[in-house]
Amino acid sequence: CHFCGDFLQILSEVLKSFSECLLGGFLMLQGEIFDEISSEQLIDKISCYCPHYTENTMDFIRKLADSAGVGPSSYMAEALLREPLMISLNEARLEAEAVLFGAVDQLFAKTGVKPEEIGIVIANCSIFCPLPSLSDMIVNRYRLNSTVLAFNLSGMRCTAGLSAIKLAKQLLQLHEYCYSLIVSTETLTENFYKGNNHLMLAANCVFRVGGAAILLSNHARDKCSSKYELIHTVHNHTASSDTAYNCVFLEEDSEGVRGVTITKDLVAEASKAITTNLAMVGPLILTILDKIKFLTDTMIRFMIISMFALSKKTPVLDGLQKSLNMTDSDIEASRMTLYRFGNISSSSIWYVMAYGEAKGRIKKGHHVWQLAFGSGFKCCSIVWRANRTIDHDEDLSNPWRNEIDEFPVKLDCFKDKLYLD
Repeated sequence: CHFCGDFLQILSEVLKSFSECLLGGFLMLQGEIFDEISSEQLIDKISCYCPHYTENTMDFIRKLADSAGVGPSSYMAEALLREPLMISLNEARLEAEAVLFGAVDQLFAKTGVKPEEIGIVIANCSIFCPLPSLSDMIVNRYRLNSTVLAFNLSGMRCTAGLSAIKLAKQLLQLHEYCYSLIVSTETLTENFYKGNNHLMLAANCVFRVGGAAILLSNHARDKCSSKYELIHTVHNHTASSDTAYNCVFLEEDSEGVRGVTITKDLVAEASKAITTNLAMVGPLILTILDKIKFLTDTMIRFMIISMFALSKKTPVLDGLQKSLNMTDSDIEASRMTLYRFGNISSSSIWYVMAYGEAKGRIKKGHHVWQLAFGSGFKCCSIVWRANRTIDHDEDLSNPWRNEIDEFPVKLDCFKDKLYLD
């Protein structure tokens, strides 16, 4: 009857909404295609290639780089290591293509999924927004089907990667037997600031090249092979506050040079956004007994990644650790990611997760909590459940695999340093 038909259709839609969202695989670009550089080498090149910087600015850059917590072997875009600097649309496009295609090529090889099986593509990069878009680049490169759903997220800074996961989850609830490809990156060529405003110099000293490709699936056949199942996505937004809205802002300085301003309000606004997000996540993942212990105990594997490595006066990771009462162990994976790879924006959370895998810390049934915050001001949490114990040596593509025994390293030399005007 007509009523039965309507009922079955509604039931089908409800069941779809509860379909599993599985993490089929994720891969971080290891950076070998780019040049490895230390902070000292970067400063030497900046002083040679950027004559427009005043001596006062160079002194500030040296203090900034010395205190940022980035180690000696992160990766830098080729265009920023040439003399003169090659900052152009074409160079930014070449950098983006190298990262995107390098990560996606390796992800396809790792998972065995074919390009024609992809039904959803989501790319994110905050400042570099070419035409055609980054998602269009991927569709063109891999000759994806004409029915593919392609989305491009911009201007969201470091929360974009987890926001893309949330978007993919919602789309997978509407499309059965589908794979979603997510690619997260940030180009340095478009981000380099050539002016003398100290509040805009952070990106030059801290951000580095990197990217991640992630494969999500709602295929039941992938249940056994997938590492994780997506459990919760939680998002909160504080842009209604002018202070929060303006604490990370892309603008021109007094000389008309474009750059990202990071104000002294960043740590306070980040702490507020994260505290609100934690209050939203807690009831979803904790039992009544756990809720009682929530304020003093870590119930799940907590991995938090800073969207920016510093503000005007206090390192963001140090500030957040203090204001949220986190231990060195809670923040270890984030600090080591910053030290080894630099700030790689929205893809950083995947390097952090890979650190936990390489250390052999993720067991079957564990919940893994990814948390990111960024401009807007936004905060996003993703909670995964491990479908199996992750062997620390099973993933040959893990960027930490050949050097994980060297970490964690002591970073006392970076603590308690101030970033002076």
